[in-house]
Amino acid sequence: MSQPDTKFGEYGGQYVPEALMPAIEELTDAYERYVLGNEDGFVDEFEARIEDFGGRPTPLQRADQLSARYGVEIYLKREDLLHGGAHKLNNALGQVLLAKYMGKERIIAETGAGQHGTATAMAAAHLDMPCEIYMGRRDINRQRPNVFRMRLNGAEVTPVDVGRGTLKEAISETMRDWASTVETTHYVIGSIVGPAPFPAMVRDFHSVISEEIREQSIEKFGELPGAVVACAGGGSNTMGAFADLLEEDVSLYAVEAGGSSLSVDEEAGVAPHSASLSTGEEGVLHGARTKLLQDSHGQIMESHSVSSGLDYSGVGPELAHLVDEGRVTPAAVDDDAALEAFHRLSQEEGIIPALETAHAFGFLETVAGPDGDGSVELPETVVVNVSGRGDKDLEAVIEETDKRELENAPRMEVFDP
Repeated sequence: MSQPDTKFGEYGGQYVPEALMPAIEELTDAYERYVLGNEDGFVDEFEARIEDFGGRPTPLQRADQLSARYGVEIYLKREDLLHGGAHKLNNALGQVLLAKYMGKERIIAETGAGQHGTATAMAAAHLDMPCEIYMGRRDINRQRPNVFRMRLNGAEVTPVDVGRGTLKEAISETMRDWASTVETTHYVIGSIVGPAPFPAMVRDFHSVISEEIREQSIEKFGELPGAVVACAGGGSNTMGAFADLLEEDVSLYAVEAGGSSLSVDEEAGVAPHSASLSTGEEGVLHGARTKLLQDSHGQIMESHSVSSGLDYSGVGPELAHLVDEGRVTPAAVDDDAALEAFHRLSQEEGIIPALETAHAFGFLETVAGPDGDGSVELPETVVVNVSGRGDKDLEAVIEETDKRELENAPRMEVFDP
């Protein structure tokens, strides 16, 4: 695994209240000892549990119809087949296990789309830890199946009603809880955001994705892929898919939520998108310096995406740094293109993707589809990280589809049995 990182260029750091510094220092020590140093066989136990409980390794599958459509070899890294239906279990299981090694008695977490909350609830149940999940009221209404799954696994789901009731507010509320319960509680942050050591630690738990991409690509087609494409909200699945390939000659594309427009309504304090990498400016959010959606006065703007898991006003500091360095290329895909891609992958490959994941497939269509703009010339082999499955999004897609006339997808009918 990697060495401990606290800063990524100008980004990262530990911008937290003094009350949280003892917990941050304790966590940093535990991260270095157990995750990086494998003290007491921590890494060995984690790898055994993520294999037996989680179902790793996940397959690397050729997408026959998409390969024909785009004229290159498209492979799918099937993180949707990990236990729980998304990549999130890699990090959730790792952090809950780390909390056990640290002697903590309680787990808290935030969630947007509900996939991280679900993974944390599963991991906590698996390791016999009480768990409380904070979730914005708006996201609770959008993601009812995942709310039920969290509660079914024994977690308490606490609604957050401040602001717009989305991921940003859920993170803020979870941090407030942690500040008052640091001695007994571990906060399982769900992405590569927050104060150090969270961005590096979450990346390390998810790096198994890119390690498997490396091994499976060589096994299947004899070389590394020419490009890897992944959707980017906070950036956990993106960095997981990129981490082991950063030093290789592989193009890396981070696809953000373009929402309804990349414009900004400063007067209303709203950005109708979540494209921090493409349009954000440097600032501090949730304990780290990174790229943010903010107005001319430095106030954090509310974000928007049809996908709850990408609806966040910032992005992980390492990903922001890699974009500044030119190592990762950002792209933005709007709501309509993501919905069309959701239908396309379902119909052409038999895989119903999460709406987050659909943005990555929207990128392929935008640059290489029959009506694509040709702005990116795809290499001979492309791996797309299927970060999660779309069961949780069916109600939202039905609602959104009813609002739109999609040229490339039929209307979905709801049958009353």
